[in-house]
Order: sequence, then structure tokens, then C-alpha cells
Amino acid sequence: MLPKTRYAKSGGVNIAYQVVGSGSRDLVVVPGWVSNIDVFWEEPSFARLLTRLASFSRLILFDKRGTGLSDRVSDMPSLEVRMDDVRAVMDAAGSTQAALFGYSEGAAMCALFAATYPGRATALIMGGAFARRTAAPDYPWGPTAEQHLAFAEQIEREWGGPFSIEVRSPSMAHDERYRQWWARWMRSSASPAAAATLARMNGEIDIRHVLPAVRVPTLLLHSVNDRVIDIGASRYMAERIPGAKLVELRGIDHVPWGCDADRIADEIEDFLTGARHGAEPDRVLATVLFTDIVGATERAASLGDRRWHDLLDSHHALIRRELDHFRGREIDTAGDGFLATFDGPARAVRCACAMSDGVRAFGLEIRAGLHTGECELMGDKLGGIAVHTGARVAAQAGSGEVLVSSTVRDLVAGSGLSFQDRGVQKLKGIPGEWRLFAVEH
Repeated sequence: MLPKTRYAKSGGVNIAYQVVGSGSRDLVVVPGWVSNIDVFWEEPSFARLLTRLASFSRLILFDKRGTGLSDRVSDMPSLEVRMDDVRAVMDAAGSTQAALFGYSEGAAMCALFAATYPGRATALIMGGAFARRTAAPDYPWGPTAEQHLAFAEQIEREWGGPFSIEVRSPSMAHDERYRQWWARWMRSSASPAAAATLARMNGEIDIRHVLPAVRVPTLLLHSVNDRVIDIGASRYMAERIPGAKLVELRGIDHVPWGCDADRIADEIEDFLTGARHGAEPDRVLATVLFTDIVGATERAASLGDRRWHDLLDSHHALIRRELDHFRGREIDTAGDGFLATFDGPARAVRCACAMSDGVRAFGLEIRAGLHTGECELMGDKLGGIAVHTGARVAAQAGSGEVLVSSTVRDLVAGSGLSFQDRGVQKLKGIPGEWRLFAVEH
């Protein structure tokens, strides 16, 4: 009998989810590329894994927007949007804290969620995962960008049958019943165009700079014989996530319900039931936004104190309205500038653009700078090198310009935002060189 399917509202999109089991700890499973939570239960090997996980947890399953039983969408989502969907599902399921188990590309989103919401993620488990989907000069564990785009084109040509079963589930690839289920699962999860678009979006994933900010207990599970994602990708992450544990499996499947399923369930159960709760996190991944009014001193001198303060009041009210609309958090304001944080970089960029456009009605221009990094929580204040970096980025911005670091630009891939390259620059007091980008708005 299938579990009851419910729907959580994430923005204007309905996200399908199921809750199975009644354990003392919540475990959210974040699927890979495409999914259908009803069809998952039709395959005995997959149902066996899910049942085992539900034996020691309250298991929460969901279909990402654009796939399975969830709403279809016109534009495929960025990691930030998908992260919001997890939060919406947790809220709808009454889960204040949960361990996250993401496999394949679902793992990257889990890592971003764990770094951004350490108070809601009790543990992070990643199966067959990667920090970056395509290869780079300092990251050889992936296809080239051209090869990955060719794979996306192959999807649209060959969708409908047991696509990619030979590399993702080779141990069962010659079982005709399983092949039929695999093809049905693929067709019921996404259309050919949607699957191809998701694949292209996944090709833009790069969370390498997020890894040191993951501060929750982390378990990585990866087969040394995985034909989709090289084991080197998990070894890379294990070296950069503080305290991470890597278990190298000996099977040949990329999917977690394959030949290593029992070992995977054993490792997850041991990891979760033996975990100790540490101190509350004092560091969090956040996008910081700095703004200030261009030519404030000259404008104040020309207007006089009373009129200038009236103008400042209007400016401050607009800034706070936009922060509230885009779920930003005001940290500090001094004179004509603001420091705010966001739990999603795309919202932060759009908020900065709305602020810049809005203040022009008052005859003002602002400059804005954004950076995403690990910040130190100091009561209601924020500190750390990421905050200083954000301030230095803002200092480089011109009148009316929203300037972001390359970290922000990389994290909002797929969000529809456009940027102009401002080149590599040195930021006063910040080590190294930084590539900056101006938002086109």
C-alpha cells in the first residue's frame, strides 16, 4: 500500500511529499536528477531500502519541483530554489530538525542547506555525490562541459526507454522487469525536455566553496566502481568538510537502492543512531549585502539637515520594505548604509536590484555589494572574513551598480540573473585576487 501523498506550498508551487515511519528522528531523502515518489515504491529493491530507513526514522520523501508528482514549472530551479522546497516540505511535515540524505545531484543541495540552516540540519548524508558536476582545471572528476551538454541532447533523443540504466544501475541492467520499471520511472518523472533542462542545470552546480562551511556531522557514501560520478569527487569533499566520514563501497551501482543498498542502510543507521548532538552552531553560511548612498555628504550639504533627514527616512523605509519582501535580515545601519544577510543568494541579488531601482524615485543612487561565505554569529551581530569581503566588494561598486563576488555568481547559476564581468581585482585587506561581476538590471 502506497504512503499517503500530501502537498507543501513553496512559493506558488505545490511540492509532493510522503511521510513514512514514526522514529524519534526525522530523515529527509533528497532524490537525484529526476524522481517520482509513487513509482519508487513499485520497485522492490527501492521499497526495501526506504522501508529499512523508515524503521529507525520518520522518513520524509518528496519530488522536486518540475518532477514526479510535484507541479511542473516553466523554468527549472536553481539550487537555492530547491533548497527552499526542502524547507517548505519540512515545515509542512512538522519537522523542525532533520538529517538530510541526498544522493547524486540531490546531495549538493543538501550540503548547501546544511551550511545555510545548521540549526535545522542535524546531519548530512551524501551518496554518490559531487561538489561540481563538470571538470575544471583543479577538479578533474567529471565530464567536460561539452560532454555534459551532449548528454543533455542525448536525453531528448532517447527518452522513453530505460535511459542510462547501464551506467546508473548496471547490476540490474539486464533484468527485463527492472528495465521496464526503470523506463516507467523515467517517463513518469519528467518529460524529455524537462529532463534535459535539469541535466543542463546540474552541469552548472559548483558548491566547492561551500564545503568548509558545513558544520554538521557528515557521512559520505560512494562506490569506488561508480560509473557516473568518480570516487575522487567524494574524497575531495571529505577532505574539505570538517570532520566528514567517507565510506568507500565496493559495488558497481550509482543508485543507492542497488547492490550496496544493505550496506548503505547499515551505515546510515549507525551514523544517525550513534550521533551525538554538539553545541549550537556559531557559524553559518549567508549572503551579506552592503549598501550606501552615493554622494551622501554633498547631498546632505545641499539639502540641509531637516530635508536630508526626511530623505533618509524615506530611503530607510524603502530598504526595509525590500528586505522584508525578499526575506533579508537587517544586521546594522549606520548613517546612510545598510548591512543585511540572506539565506539565499539569488534573493539577495534581486533585493539589491529592487533597492537600487527604488531609491531613484527619491533622486538617490546607491551602490551595493554582495558576497556569500561563512559568517560568525555574535548575538545579533555578524562577523568574519565573509562580512569584510562583502564590504570591500561594495566599495568597488559604481553609482547605481550591484556588484557581486564570483562566489555569488556561481551559486545563482540557473536563476535567470545576468552579469557583466568586471575582471579580477584586489580587495583591500582581503587575501588573494577576486573576480567581480556587475548585475544587469
